[in-house]
Amino acid sequence: MTKITTNPSATSPADIKLLVLDIDGTIAGISNQISPKVQQAIEAARVKGVQVAIATGRMYQSALRFHKQIGSSLPLVAYQGAFIKDPLSQTIHQHQPLNQKIALQLLDYFDRPEVRSAISVHCYIDDLLYIRELTPESQAYVERVGVTPQVHPDLRPFVSGTAPTKILALSKDRGAIDHLMEAIASHYSPTELYLTKSSSTFFEAANPGANKGVGVRYLAEELLGLTAANVMVLGDNFNDIEMLEYAGIGIAMGNAPAPVKALAHWVAPDVESDGAATAIEKFLL
Repeated sequence: MTKITTNPSATSPADIKLLVLDIDGTIAGISNQISPKVQQAIEAARVKGVQVAIATGRMYQSALRFHKQIGSSLPLVAYQGAFIKDPLSQTIHQHQPLNQKIALQLLDYFDRPEVRSAISVHCYIDDLLYIRELTPESQAYVERVGVTPQVHPDLRPFVSGTAPTKILALSKDRGAIDHLMEAIASHYSPTELYLTKSSSTFFEAANPGANKGVGVRYLAEELLGLTAANVMVLGDNFNDIEMLEYAGIGIAMGNAPAPVKALAHWVAPDVESDGAATAIEKFLL
């Protein structure tokens, strides 16, 4: 995992030129929509001259409607930072897929009887979703993200042909996901795999050079010529840690796990209370 460190100097809200937003649990809650209050706060920040962007674990095609809704003119950071694409020019700025050999090893592990019965497996290739079977958990997932999955009992032929951008395992059993995280983390080093949880029931594996912190840094420093001190981010889960550590102002949502809140500069109300709007109003407006 690429380590991202924050600017050591204190950041003033007046310094913020870039606002980066997570989607699920941050600007979109149970409704899967951006509320009018949050939308208004984002627009007010844009009017003040702050650029806005999305950094999400979602697929690019699933995140696109949120990117358009907030009026972003920047590339979209998707797949935990492994895929960065500009919707306007269609330019792919970065794509860091998984190592194919490791991806196949993960699929072999997920196919063990004691593991297979506990999880659903999703592979993301060329911004398409391939799943092993349409379990209730997978059905709920595809309904929320708004994509049509390709269902195949064996995902290995697809991974052998093209390296996946990300692999996700999900389960209604949080203990199963915690156990999976521990088992995989004990077998692979951070230089081989980036492992994270985007929710308590989602285990995610990606390229070790990819995370949201790396993606946000690319937008800020490579594209806009800014520093970490000019960046404010909002996130709600473990996959947001790297960007929270990088940004001059890192805001965790009230619904975030305690370890994530502990890393933030400030904790906003939860997503269902329009916490993103409260944070934007407090720091930028």
